[in-house]
Amino acid sequence: MNSEILYLIIGLTSGCVIAYLISKLSSRNVFDKLSKEWQQKLDLLLDEKRQVEIKMLTFEERITQKTELLDKTELELKESRAGNESLKSRVDKAEVEYRNLQEKLQTQKVEMEELQKKFTTEFENIANKILKKNSEEFSAVTNKSMGDILKPIKEKFESFEKKVEDTYLKSKDDQVDIKAELKKLSDLNVKIGEEARNLTKALKGDVKKQGNWGEVILERILERSGLNEGEEFKKQYSDFSEDGKRIQPDIVVFLPDKKHIIIDSKVSLVAYERAVNSQDETERIRFVKDHLLSVKTHIKGLSEKHYQSAKNLNSPDFVLMFVPIESSFSLAIQEDQDLFTYAWDQKVVIVSPSTLLATLRTIASIWQQENQTKNAMEIARQGGALYDKFVGFVADMQRIGANLNTTQKTYNDAMGKLQTGSGNLIRKVESIKKLGAKASKELPGNLLDE
Repeated sequence: MNSEILYLIIGLTSGCVIAYLISKLSSRNVFDKLSKEWQQKLDLLLDEKRQVEIKMLTFEERITQKTELLDKTELELKESRAGNESLKSRVDKAEVEYRNLQEKLQTQKVEMEELQKKFTTEFENIANKILKKNSEEFSAVTNKSMGDILKPIKEKFESFEKKVEDTYLKSKDDQVDIKAELKKLSDLNVKIGEEARNLTKALKGDVKKQGNWGEVILERILERSGLNEGEEFKKQYSDFSEDGKRIQPDIVVFLPDKKHIIIDSKVSLVAYERAVNSQDETERIRFVKDHLLSVKTHIKGLSEKHYQSAKNLNSPDFVLMFVPIESSFSLAIQEDQDLFTYAWDQKVVIVSPSTLLATLRTIASIWQQENQTKNAMEIARQGGALYDKFVGFVADMQRIGANLNTTQKTYNDAMGKLQTGSGNLIRKVESIKKLGAKASKELPGNLLDE
């Protein structure tokens, strides 16, 4: 549009000038000379116009490049924001789980305290009934025996109370650990990224070193997960598949109910390093595609190992593929947003350091809840056994009281025959003495007075 206006202006100007000169000049030679001069000026203007057009084309190309760069920058910014939103979502989810766990533990503590109060109240009520029913003589005679009988029950109650308190304190410590681990999750992600950049040149081209480094990063994440080696996960687990081939994944994580999750580390570094450091856009695009191909090759190779078919493992129908470099993982996803679907179709789930640590912390929390549930069940079992034993103790005490009452009645009947009535034994033996029977001892005076 600008070039057309320029042409129009030049044409109008030239026409007006030429018409004016023709009308004013009478000499043909002068006209020819002026025409030639104006033709030269017109040629100069046309040259300048072409230069302007060339500059405009160059300027438009630069605008196009800047626009593309701006679009790319905006896309990367959106993806970065999406990543931050995902991390925030995981943190919010962990905080919700933490609050739910805290509420559950508080509820369990209240239930345990109520159970303890109930046992104590029932014990006091039964003991008061027994003590009230028996006479002072019974209390005096059986005081020591009662102490001996109640001592084991007291010890049981103290042991029961200690277990409840220990369980509560351990749960409280675990809650504090969850908050600390959420902070460690972010710090570890940054630290791993820095270490990855520092080790890139040293590991480049050496596949074995890359694999060993990936396993080291995986082990460090396991150390921070709260899982115990040998109990809740095992390194270099060895087994046989259904077709008899030996399989040896990097890590097997144990879950409650004898279930398992398999993790294998895979490092794609060479093409990624070239793509990051490339200054040429064409080469960078080619290296990014090479990096994506490398990741897909790892996925296919891991899928063909059929780890989930191990004879002695109860694993889901997929394997976790650990990519130790967060930015390498992000670059592959940016290049192919269907990479997750491709991996899932191969029965593989891709995880990065941050997502794997969050997953392992969740598993550790499941194990803590499982152990706390077992402890609560054991406390309930011991409490039930203690209650049954206490009921047996009460029954024994009731039998002792009944026997003592029978003994007291028998004693009273015997003393009645001995002391009361016209023909009681004391009077009879005393009358025999009065008749002249020789005796060296005498009956107590209080018996003779009755």
